[in-house]
Amino acid sequence: MIEVRNLTKRYGATTAVDGLDFRVEPGRVTGFLGPNGAGKSTTLRMVLGLDRPTAGEALVHGRPYAELEAPLRRVGALLDAHAVHGGRTARGHLRWLAASNGLPRRRLDEVLQQVGLAEAADRRIKGFSLGMRQRLGVAAALLGDPPVLLLDEPVNGLDPEGIRWIRTLLRGLAGEGRAVLVSSHLMAEMALTADHLVVVGRGRLLADLSTEAFLAQHGRTRVRVRAVDPLKLADLLRTSGTAAEPVEGGAWEVSGAAPEEIGALAARHGVALYELSLLQDSLEEAFMRMTADAVEYRAVAA
Repeated sequence: MIEVRNLTKRYGATTAVDGLDFRVEPGRVTGFLGPNGAGKSTTLRMVLGLDRPTAGEALVHGRPYAELEAPLRRVGALLDAHAVHGGRTARGHLRWLAASNGLPRRRLDEVLQQVGLAEAADRRIKGFSLGMRQRLGVAAALLGDPPVLLLDEPVNGLDPEGIRWIRTLLRGLAGEGRAVLVSSHLMAEMALTADHLVVVGRGRLLADLSTEAFLAQHGRTRVRVRAVDPLKLADLLRTSGTAAEPVEGGAWEVSGAAPEEIGALAARHGVALYELSLLQDSLEEAFMRMTADAVEYRAVAA
């Protein structure tokens, strides 16, 4: 697993990461979320030993990354799909990685096939699209068949088929008992992929809980209702003291009541309904509400 303990990183007077504590458990996909400038990339770099913490520690299998023998066999990582030598072929890029960790050459063809780059194995990387570079980065992360994977924005540049493929891959890897940490800004994709969420803002931990619990705590639930006679429905909601707001199409969104309660209220007063549905905030809506005060770079629409 990955363990982060009181992890802190300061650059002069700026604190990029401020006392983070969380664990990435085996057997599940953990989504690592936060606004731009929240400290996600800095945290990932410290986990991989690329940056040194000011305080605290980040451990993989109970040890700092730098102390791992044959680290590609222990943890696979993708931080930057562009961090490859454009003059090398895809096979050549993987060959030197495999040699550096004593991995068998048969793994080259196995991972190239797994990520869909078998036919492009001998092409120069400089001619690859962003999506192809992402696939190559995933291949490098998988090369050592590691029990821990750490991926930063792995779906960038992928087409819809590629996004679906990476989602299936990550869930399959977690299903095999691996610990998978994924940083992403695509909330809809995280809602489909992540079992657990670690949310940070301005370098601090904001949430560490299951995706289901996050939605329950930070997402709104309301009832959408429409009636054959909109005026009669509006009068009923007003006189009954129900907390409701009008929305498009003559419908109302009701807070603090279950669909059964609204349906029973309408039935008692002879109001015929033709829509009665439960609405739940998406992960994106819940995330935006929860991190509203932690956004560092906020644009203003014209």
